[in-house]
Amino acid sequence: MRLDKFLKVSRIIKRRTIANEVCDAGHVSANGKTVKASYDVKAGDLLEIRFGEKITKYKVLTVGEHATKETAADMYEEIKG
Repeated sequence: MRLDKFLKVSRIIKRRTIANEVCDAGHVSANGKTVKASYDVKAGDLLEIRFGEKITKYKVLTVGEHATKETAADMYEEIKG
């Protein structure tokens, strides 16, 4: 699944267009490398997203095309830094 779609489906970022812009601006890295919105997300990937001074880290647990509000949080685990 594309990174921008994963961020939207998992509800880490609310809109896919915003997720796409964040990725293309170079604010997202996967497994230590800066990636674009077209990056293919796989279970086990470590994502790092920079919003200004704040950096949040997530471990991808599952990848699915659809998720409800209740199951979206099961797609990833937030890593406390």
